Amino acid sequence: MDRYQQLVNTPIGRIVTKQIGLPAPVSLERYEPGKPVISGPVLLGAAPGSGITPPVARILAAIRAEVSTPLQEEVRRAAADAGIDARIFNAETASEDQTFKALVFDASAVADSSALREAWAFFHPTIRRVRSSGRVIVLATPPEKCKEPAEAVAQRALEGLVRSIGKEVRKGATAQLVYVAPGAEDEIESTLRFLLSPKSAYVSGQVIRVGEATASREDVDWDRPLAGKVALVTGASRGIGESIAKVLARDGAHVLGVDVPAQERELSEVTGRLGGSSLTLDITDSDAPARIATHLIDEHGGVDVVIHNAGVTRDKTLGRMTEEQWSTVININLIAPQRIDKELFSRELVRPNGRIVCVSSISGIAGNAGQTNYATSKAGIIGIVQTFAPILAKRGVTVNAVAPGFIETRMTAAMPIATREAGRRMNSLSQGGLPVDVAETIAWFANPASAGVTGNVVRVCGQSLIGA
Repeated sequence: MDRYQQLVNTPIGRIVTKQIGLPAPVSLERYEPGKPVISGPVLLGAAPGSGITPPVARILAAIRAEVSTPLQEEVRRAAADAGIDARIFNAETASEDQTFKALVFDASAVADSSALREAWAFFHPTIRRVRSSGRVIVLATPPEKCKEPAEAVAQRALEGLVRSIGKEVRKGATAQLVYVAPGAEDEIESTLRFLLSPKSAYVSGQVIRVGEATASREDVDWDRPLAGKVALVTGASRGIGESIAKVLARDGAHVLGVDVPAQERELSEVTGRLGGSSLTLDITDSDAPARIATHLIDEHGGVDVVIHNAGVTRDKTLGRMTEEQWSTVININLIAPQRIDKELFSRELVRPNGRIVCVSSISGIAGNAGQTNYATSKAGIIGIVQTFAPILAKRGVTVNAVAPGFIETRMTAAMPIATREAGRRMNSLSQGGLPVDVAETIAWFANPASAGVTGNVVRVCGQSLIGA
């Protein structure tokens, strides 16, 4: 429990923290079934000539967002074509109380560094109008897809803009950059819905790439996008794994939870509540991949979503770490997922438009003293994503990873208080995340509409200062 956060959100706490300059984390808005994607007005703008605005407008229309636009003819036409009766935002005449739940800016036509001024012109009069738990989203062209060097430089510069915005907006607001490959404009809906919604509460300062779909598009029920799908979740009996199972089941999936025999009772309780099923085994056993595959064949005929969540730590500095401590972590965290995937794909059990999602860590990005084994394994997970994304795309399957930062779990609750408080405060949101934040990000990757999202490693860390 974050008692500091509770204290600073009392009337007296707000006064004290403001006077002496302490971090003042707000209570983040998180998703509740039945709520709209976004509650509050969205301001849509674009650099002249940007081509992602029309599909963005159609998505905003589909989620019934309240939309405003600046006095830009291209943007207003895109909104009108989408059936949106947009309000006009005029920075010179707008009242101070005209605020926005989200700012969405299409920067895909920023062709050189001087044109970056278009981003300044959009955000300068609006950035202080972002509401609590608001969203800032910039859409751009991947630098590697740009035709001219000057364009690639300018598009890459947007990463610095967005990450800085994420550190300025405060009040629980977040900022993201979405690179959209040419021809992939119609693949952004699942990503935009996720980033606009409370589901992305603890995701900030991230760069996400959306490319052409790896599989044919499916009709999606946005309330239950995984209806009829089978999801395998390792380490599902507790903590983040349990939350993953809950969210995937909420989205309609039949969850097959896997965990070690010692967790059989807890695993059965979790999957039983969710209407799923369970399988107990040690994923490092030599026959574990074959047993998982056989179970999937016999009970479900295949699998649609595979979540590699099971993981352990055995912390010691490298000079004091035994070979067993090293091998245990590498075998469970890194080798087992590869062996399972190899078995599933060799037996063609992952269905078309399938999903592989791995759980990495910011330790795998930044490293961590006393965790050389863990950091190595989690960096290896990133290697799986980067290596297999183009290979699996040919099979119509995506592979992505989440990299959690400080998440409030039983493990972090047992940390020394100084370490725990540092972990909570050293991010732009000044608080720890919840297991559901990791689960919601995984559910976005797992969505059948995310066929253009592959090869991504998204940090769920509140824009941690570690490894930034």
